[in-house]
Amino acid sequence: MKKSISDVLLRSLKAPETGRVEISDVARPGLRFRIIPSGKRTWIFEKRIKGGPKRTHTLGTYPETSIKSARAMALELELEATRGFDRIAEAEREAERKVQAELSATSVQRVLEAFDALHLANLRTGSEVRQSLLAAMAPYLSRDIASLNRKTLQGIIDAKAATGAKVQANRVKAYLSKFTKFAWQRGYIENHIGVGLEKACKEVSRDRVLTVWEVHEIWDATFKLSDIAGGIVRLLILTAQRKNEIARLTWDEVSAEQSWIELRGRRTKNGKAHITHLSGPAMKEIEARRGISDSPFLFTTTDKAPFSGFSSLKRQLDEHLRKDFEHWTLHDLRTAFATEMASRGELETVVDRILNHAASGSAPSAVARVYNRSQYLPERKRILNDWAAVVTGPRPVKSTKVIPFKAGAA
Repeated sequence: MKKSISDVLLRSLKAPETGRVEISDVARPGLRFRIIPSGKRTWIFEKRIKGGPKRTHTLGTYPETSIKSARAMALELELEATRGFDRIAEAEREAERKVQAELSATSVQRVLEAFDALHLANLRTGSEVRQSLLAAMAPYLSRDIASLNRKTLQGIIDAKAATGAKVQANRVKAYLSKFTKFAWQRGYIENHIGVGLEKACKEVSRDRVLTVWEVHEIWDATFKLSDIAGGIVRLLILTAQRKNEIARLTWDEVSAEQSWIELRGRRTKNGKAHITHLSGPAMKEIEARRGISDSPFLFTTTDKAPFSGFSSLKRQLDEHLRKDFEHWTLHDLRTAFATEMASRGELETVVDRILNHAASGSAPSAVARVYNRSQYLPERKRILNDWAAVVTGPRPVKSTKVIPFKAGAA
């Protein structure tokens, strides 16, 4: 439908139960306002390039991007299209030029940049792998990659293991193997020198399971941390989600109307879109962050990037726990939730959905992906509400007897 768009109109729009609602702006042809069931409100501009294809551009979300700003951006794109300038095609050409330039270089640094552009950029954890490789290979970045050999690579792994970080050394080994395979396949090195590298240790699954009593102790300790750190841990406890999924939470991923978090596939470990219900206490934690800054991130110390100081957070949190508190990790909060709710008779299938564990089998159809994302939503909502009551209610009788929940891969 076409309307004269105003703030009064946009604020009055309700999210549809299914599908989407779009309004075309009469003041700027091609500019559309879109609202979807999650409550996300987005500006879209569509225009045919002179002598070329029709292009669709996402201009931002409302109200972060105002009506005035959206119209200004749309006008700029319209003028470019009239001149025959295709911003999307130009970005693709620039990316290709960058890749070709990187492929022509031979230093470790240059090949790493090519590896990043061609491979890591497509991975959800690509930035973490890149940083790990840069740190591990720092002394060799300016060298010709042909000078690397298996002895050098194994030395990097062994040096990391000598610091006590043996599991991280195993990760470095995997990253080096993948990187050197990339270099070998493209002719930068004559042999795949990453084959046969030895791991620093054999990894075993953790048996640590926090009791509800211990979760209460951690919950109480969070109120002695900063507002950001305490809020993150409390939300981790209440939602049972992964730490980076909560720490990097953005406002457009939160639906106050639906009382849930909706993550796109690129934000989750298994690459699948995921909905997490927000109980009353969880919603309270989120609302406490509203209006603190103009950042798109709920938890940030810079207003530009999401919170990332988990090592310091965990260290401070441990200082407020009793001295004999057994070693634990933030990830153990997920296991504590799953174990407790399964012990109360909840279906492991539903608990797994809440945790967004990876499913086995072949890739699902488009219909199945939508179904799986929303499957068991009422049950998931009830379980997370019950869990919030456990966490925020009276401290239970102290017990150390637990049977770990192991239905899915964490």
